[in-house]
Amino acid sequence: MNVLLWIAVFLGTFIMMEGMAWFTHKYIMHGFLWKLHKDHHKKDHSNWWERNDLFFVFYALVSIGCFLLWKYEGVWIGLPIGLGILAYGITYFTVHDIFIHQRFKIFRNANNRYAKGIRRAHKIHHKHLGKEDGECFGMLFVPFKYFKK
Repeated sequence: MNVLLWIAVFLGTFIMMEGMAWFTHKYIMHGFLWKLHKDHHKKDHSNWWERNDLFFVFYALVSIGCFLLWKYEGVWIGLPIGLGILAYGITYFTVHDIFIHQRFKIFRNANNRYAKGIRRAHKIHHKHLGKEDGECFGMLFVPFKYFKK
């Protein structure tokens, strides 16, 4: 098997997951599944776990499904796709839940230009408490205006 193709599928999956996260966030989380996402914008409970975390579970199951296809059906592409989804999930959790929302109190002093930009964009997104009129639905790639001083 061609290693470059495998790496390309992995990286392509990772990058496509940002688009999928944007689409899911804008049209599903702020759409017909707002009931699951709204506790992320306006906390209505005292639990660490949010209903919004079910979206993470969904993508984890998709990733696991890809691993199972690879292992039990011999579908080679399942491994790099599954790993690409997993890598994006780890990155998303690290950036969104740990860095931005401080669910774990680490990465508090990251103040480089990129870190400040994604924090600003996410703050603007959370400025809207309802499902309408939202902006900045992406996570890793946000509009350049948020990187300006």
